[in-house]
Amino acid sequence: MSGAGKKVADVAFKAGKNIDWEGMAKMLVSDEARREFATLRRAFDEVNTQLQTKFSQEPEPIDWEYYRKGIGSRLVDMYKQACDEVKIPQYVDNVTPQYKPKFEALLVELKEAEETSLKESKRLEKEIVEVQELKTKLSTMTADEYFEKRPELKKKFDDEIRNDYWGY
Repeated sequence: MSGAGKKVADVAFKAGKNIDWEGMAKMLVSDEARREFATLRRAFDEVNTQLQTKFSQEPEPIDWEYYRKGIGSRLVDMYKQACDEVKIPQYVDNVTPQYKPKFEALLVELKEAEETSLKESKRLEKEIVEVQELKTKLSTMTADEYFEKRPELKKKFDDEIRNDYWGY
């Protein structure tokens, strides 16, 4: 196998070790997402296994002497010369440099979205606590107590009363 092919197999093997499959699986919410994730993991494992077995092995050298004894040296020499002239092209990776900046930009965008999501989640949790507290106190709460927590609503109601606008 060429050096580049072996390098691809090594990189894929290392990447497979670094993936936190269980951690990602815990984040999935729907059954459809779990099925798709399982399909992705199976496909990754199959490709990784192929890279590790089939493509990482060096071909066995040809025993030209064995064939010279059975076939004859002229024909075997002709094949040996043709075999030696075969040049296997080296893999040149033109794709990774093209997509790596895009991937990095997506990672930055993902981190920003994660931070936004966490902030919104904290805000919503705080709001849920406030609503639950309000729900328990609603039957005994006075308007002054309610407006104490929401001064912007008090201002709005005062403006409506002052301007003789009662909402209809």
